Order: sequence, then C-alpha cells, then structure tokens
Amino acid sequence: MQQETVPIPASSKKTKQPKECFLIQPKERKDNTTKTRKRRKKKITDVLAKSEPKPGVPEDLQKLMKDYYSSSRSVIELEELNLPDSCFLKANDLTHSLSSYLKEICPKWVKLRRNHTEKKSVLMLIICSSAIRALELIRSMTAFRGDSKVIKLFAKHIKVQEQVELLEKRVVHLGVGTPGRIKELVKQGGLNLNPLKFLVFDWNWRDQKLRRMMDIPEIRKEVFELLEMGVLSLCKSESLKLGLF
Repeated sequence: MQQETVPIPASSKKTKQPKECFLIQPKERKDNTTKTRKRRKKKITDVLAKSEPKPGVPEDLQKLMKDYYSSSRSVIELEELNLPDSCFLKANDLTHSLSSYLKEICPKWVKLRRNHTEKKSVLMLIICSSAIRALELIRSMTAFRGDSKVIKLFAKHIKVQEQVELLEKRVVHLGVGTPGRIKELVKQGGLNLNPLKFLVFDWNWRDQKLRRMMDIPEIRKEVFELLEMGVLSLCKSESLKLGLF
C-alpha cells in the first residue's frame, strides 16, 4: 500500500508548472495591441493643425507640375513645363486681404478695366476650390473691384450655357470660379483666354479638413489641364501673370 501512494504528490507538482507559464503570455499580447492602436490614431489634420502655415511660393507650383507629369512625360517635355520667374507676381505673405493683395499686384487696374472692351473674355481670373469659396472671395474683393463687372464661374446652380450667354452679351472684367467650370467654358469657346492679364490662385486658404485647393486631387488635375489649354503659352509670352494668394 505504501508503494502505491508515492507517485501521487509527484504528479500534482508537475501539473502546477505549466499553469504558471501559460498565464504570462496573454499579458504581452495585450501590451502589443495597445501600442499598435495608439500609432494608428495619428491623422494628417492633427499634424497640420499644430504646424505653422507657410505661404505658397512659385516653386511650389513648379514642383507640383513636375510631380504630376513625371510618370507620363519625358525629361524634355517636363522641361517645357518650366515657367520663367518673370511670369509670377509677388505671392501673398499671409498678411493681405484679397483686395489689398490685388491692389498690390495690379496698381493700374482702373485703367486696364476702362480699356477692356472685348466680350467672351475677362482681364483677371481668380481660381478657387468650390462655389462657396468663390462667393466668399467675391464679397471680400469689394474694395478692389469698384465698378468692375464680375462673373461667377462655377457649376453650382448655374448651367454652362447661361454663363456662355452672359459672356457673349456684355463686357466682363473679373471672373471667379472653379477650374473645372472655367476649363469647360474654354473648351466650348465661351471664354477666350487671350485677353487675360492676371490669373490668381486661391493658394493658401484651407477648408475644414485643412486642405488647400492643390491638396485636393480632382482640383489639382483640373488646374493642370486648364494650364495646358493656353495658359502656359500665354505665361511664356509674358502677356499673362500668375499670382498665389
């Protein structure tokens, strides 16, 4: 009887050891999952909100163009996209309102406006990301525009044909709108770019998601397509100036 009772305490000691080893592993897994979750919560908007805004410069536009066309154009074709420094106006240093900026880059606006008599064209185009932003810009440029005729060039609630008819009926000095609608008007022959003297991008403004107009892929695509519809050639001939507001 004594020999049969000997192995009983030995088997109970062996079963305790794996239980202690098994309990250590899940703790490490929990720590790893919490670490990975914290890393995934970072957002671009959080980074932008903490960073100081930097005003846009002509080099930014040149770089975006090269990056956009780098996969579809040859080296020679990319060089042809380079714009001379002389075609760029002084960029906004973030201290200007729209009216004060336009007065600085175009001090002889009143004289230019009086001499402009050609229909289906404008002297100045201001390009932005949305219809709502276009309306904001029109309201904020009252001090600059004076008696100038302004046309809204965006798609919201306005048909292309309506804008074509307005441009045909009267002389317009200023156009404010989105690149997609402006591109469509040029394509349909409703807007002639040759008399254009100033093309201003609403470059530094950010929307609720802290995106600038050129951060939005659709807007960026439409801007570059518009530039190739005669804008680049006008800039190289020095008859058109570009500004970054």
